Amino acid sequence: MAVHIQLDRPYAYFTNLDIITGRVILSIFSEETISAINVKLECESRTRLAMPPRGGSGYRGDRSQTELEVHKLLYKVQTVFPSAELLQQQSGERSSFTLRPGSHEYPFQFKIPFNNSCSSTNSMLTNLHVSGARMEMARDTNRHVKKPLPPTLSGFPGEAEIQYFLKATVQRPAFYKENFRARSALNFLPIEPPRTAPNLRESYARRNHQFAPHVPLPQKQNVLRKQSTGSISGTIPPKISIDGRLPDPAVITLNESLPLRVLVKKLNETPETIFLKLLQVELIGYTQIRAHELERKESSSWVIVSRANLTIPLGNSNTPVNKDMEIDKKLWSNIPVPNSVPPTFDTCNLTRFYELEIRVGLAYGSPGNLKPELTVQSLRMPVQVYSGITPPPALLAELAKRSGPSTANVRPPQGTTTNSSPGPSSYQPPPFSSSMQSSPNSTNIIPPSFDMPEDAPPSYEDAMAEDLAPVDGPRRDYHQPQTAPIVGDSKRSGLFGGNERLFP
Repeated sequence: MAVHIQLDRPYAYFTNLDIITGRVILSIFSEETISAINVKLECESRTRLAMPPRGGSGYRGDRSQTELEVHKLLYKVQTVFPSAELLQQQSGERSSFTLRPGSHEYPFQFKIPFNNSCSSTNSMLTNLHVSGARMEMARDTNRHVKKPLPPTLSGFPGEAEIQYFLKATVQRPAFYKENFRARSALNFLPIEPPRTAPNLRESYARRNHQFAPHVPLPQKQNVLRKQSTGSISGTIPPKISIDGRLPDPAVITLNESLPLRVLVKKLNETPETIFLKLLQVELIGYTQIRAHELERKESSSWVIVSRANLTIPLGNSNTPVNKDMEIDKKLWSNIPVPNSVPPTFDTCNLTRFYELEIRVGLAYGSPGNLKPELTVQSLRMPVQVYSGITPPPALLAELAKRSGPSTANVRPPQGTTTNSSPGPSSYQPPPFSSSMQSSPNSTNIIPPSFDMPEDAPPSYEDAMAEDLAPVDGPRRDYHQPQTAPIVGDSKRSGLFGGNERLFP
């Protein structure tokens, strides 16, 4: 017997509200007696951490000892065979059916909810981890959170992984005959949470810098004249401020360019011109991994833009003090956030959050006569990454109906227009406090205090998904690197093979 799963619409990824339809196909070469065929839609979040080295913080035993934590975030079961009518016709407590040789197809259908439904206990096979000749069994945990379903996550082989898959099981009544199984991996990217309406607020990071006075190099000694000593140039070196700004709340979107503004301004009277010499924008992702009492934080990074050897003037010698000089957005406006970046999420044993690092290299002088000093200032801003899958209008309408007036700030879906948001240039951030001014080289994240919503943005509930249609619109790319499975209960097929046997 051969078993495999065939999807009717094999999307590059699935999202909330999607209806997954397909068929379980049995290829039987001789008569087979079976009792049932079950199809499951599952999501597992697995983490595995080793004990810290002896003498380190949190040491509790042998370094080779590991902790494994497994959460079943999604678990839906559908019995596709036998049907309810066939069961009524069958007499006896244990029902079995004999299938003739040939191909047999059984359709199934699942709808993906919004939130996880983490079970308090897992089966033995779920908690089992096989690594070479070593077997490990995960302990059950009472730490569960009710959160939106996380995206598919890989890139940490043997340490952390979030998997979505369909599993078909053909049950056979004889205890000495193993069941037949098949798995099909799914790529999942969640709908983004409801956004607040456009506003004038901006989150920003700022650094101040004082250029040093230019000292000319001493001239070479000549036998006919005395060596001249270097003296400080009479021109006042500029003192500058560098801002990195994002709309508040600071959200960037997968497969879209950064809504970033980088501003430079002079803080003192000087005839010198500021020049942009280099620019690098990097997205840094942090993954907090938990396995019972053990925790570890891994970091990943994506360079959005990196430009060097520039000589771009910002303003001119007559630019007044405190006038914002904006770096041209064309340097990054055509570069999207990579499709391998998982959205921000938080689940029982894994958390992903992000920072945006902006490095700006500046010099000063006049065209054709730049001073040798080059300063590179680094700004870091905490950001959230959204999937870019806009919730359908019917979902936002249902959310507003259930949540009441507090959802007035929910942003309309893409494709609609609004006149409530003036351009960002009309907004000026509030000034620094005295404590902030005393440390000009520190990065400050300053969200404005006015025009803040009273309540947090509303969240989706699974009850809303019952009567809502799937998302209808273009689907962007989402790709996670392929890694070796951290769990394998079939040497023949691995984690996502076509035919999977219970015993190797």
